[in-house]
Amino acid sequence: MDFGKLISKIVDVAKDYIENSNSNAQPTRQAPSRRPVVSPAASVVTREKTDAEWKAYFREILQGTFPQYSIRENVPVTDLVGFANDEFKLYSTRPTQAYKAEWGKPYTFVLEQDGAAKGVVMLGNGHSHDSNVKYLIARKYAKKLGIPYINFYTQMPNERDYVIERIRKFLA
Repeated sequence: MDFGKLISKIVDVAKDYIENSNSNAQPTRQAPSRRPVVSPAASVVTREKTDAEWKAYFREILQGTFPQYSIRENVPVTDLVGFANDEFKLYSTRPTQAYKAEWGKPYTFVLEQDGAAKGVVMLGNGHSHDSNVKYLIARKYAKKLGIPYINFYTQMPNERDYVIERIRKFLA
């Protein structure tokens, strides 16, 4: 559901509730409302998905839409690059610091074809991808190998069509 539509629906429910509670028990004849009355109990309630639900959702998309790739999950960075110890500039305050591959966050999904990694799909929240050293190390090592690194923020809706098109673009 569109976030704007959800907010509009919530505002409408709140207005109806206020109008109905201010009636002071004296029945008044009102013109029929143009918008449907939605009770608070019937309003849409969304909850955040768990990590396991996100993984299952992405696994189904990857397997169903990209069958030409085999998929491995929770792949340690060292599975792709070995036990490397390279210097990267991850933070401006530390321009040349060595980071071990084993410190990297395991890749959520690795797409492989003919035994070679062709793309990495990482799930996490915005803070993780933007500043967490484990994610940054994983991204740098994927870049070093020339493998597309695609991250998705799990606090976002990640609608199916968006996910598919984004992955296609990165793998092209």
